[in-house]
Amino acid sequence: MDSSDLPPEFTGPDEGLLDWYEREAADLPWRRSRDPWAIWLAEIMLQQTQVRTVIPYYERFLRRFPNIATLAAADLDEVLKLWEGLGYYRRARNLQRAARQVMEAYDGCLPRRAADLQRLPGIGRYSAGAIASIAFGEAAAVLDGNVMRVFARLTDLDEDITRSATQRRLWALAQDWLHPTRPGAWNQALMELGRRVCRPRQPDCPRCPLQTSCLARARGTQAQRPRRRPRPERPHHDHVVALLRNAQGQVLIQRRPEEGLLGGLWTFPGGRAMAEDASLKAALQRCLRETLALEARPGAALAPVQQGFTHFRITLHAWECALVCGPEESPSPETAWVQPEELDSYSFGGAERALIANWLTAATRSNATPR
Repeated sequence: MDSSDLPPEFTGPDEGLLDWYEREAADLPWRRSRDPWAIWLAEIMLQQTQVRTVIPYYERFLRRFPNIATLAAADLDEVLKLWEGLGYYRRARNLQRAARQVMEAYDGCLPRRAADLQRLPGIGRYSAGAIASIAFGEAAAVLDGNVMRVFARLTDLDEDITRSATQRRLWALAQDWLHPTRPGAWNQALMELGRRVCRPRQPDCPRCPLQTSCLARARGTQAQRPRRRPRPERPHHDHVVALLRNAQGQVLIQRRPEEGLLGGLWTFPGGRAMAEDASLKAALQRCLRETLALEARPGAALAPVQQGFTHFRITLHAWECALVCGPEESPSPETAWVQPEELDSYSFGGAERALIANWLTAATRSNATPR
């Protein structure tokens, strides 16, 4: 499907979209800046994350790292700590890797062309088009979920938009329809339209500046567009961890492998329970032996914590544990003994952070330090 495939009554987006955007665009912090670094940061944070969630993270991150050089020189732990709670932590690791590449290969200046931006870690075709068009005015198209939804309704597209062939055709439309002199504003207008008006559910068609061009509205098929295959049910896993204390009252924490799930963040020693484990406690003891050569005796259990990820869900089970056999010093370079009040200085995933809060709150209520 390209522009020539569409029926003659379809005219596509017009200048009315830019007029609407100039009147209605939300006042967002990254729209007040022409700094390519600020625009780049916003585009990465906005991937798979709602605008209202991003704003406070964006402002804190930019205060601490006002330019590419400060991010490139930072310690990864500090970067992850500032990102804590925003999710999809690979974005933060790739952002710093890319910042270091920009410092080394481009003298600290972000490349201006989308094709060059795509060579940096964490910048795909969509992000490259957004950054290049908004920051540098390059005629580069964008196609995210919001824009795909707008296009699917404008053209009344009865195809699965998750298919690669369909997405290639939508990319072709995005490039065909790109505004020749204001590509950055045009791209932002399409994204804003999808976010605020052409919503996934209950699109606000009477407020849409493109309503007279929309084939789905004309045919009454807005609710059926876009079409996508049903998402499979996410599997569930049980994970087990130990709040293991030493004679000094410190608790053992462990850094996750950088390239794995929540890579580079800290957690508590443990692992995933398996079907062959006799119980969750037995699973915990097995994981401690296999990963750190420790023997521990589980004591009081904490309330389980739920967390959802893109492709699966977990329940995190935790016990306060006594060390039975194993070194009092850190058992590996990626572990550390820390006082409970020091845990806030380390970056943890959402489930672990909820676990820590529950643990410390219970201790406060009993007027005791966690045992």
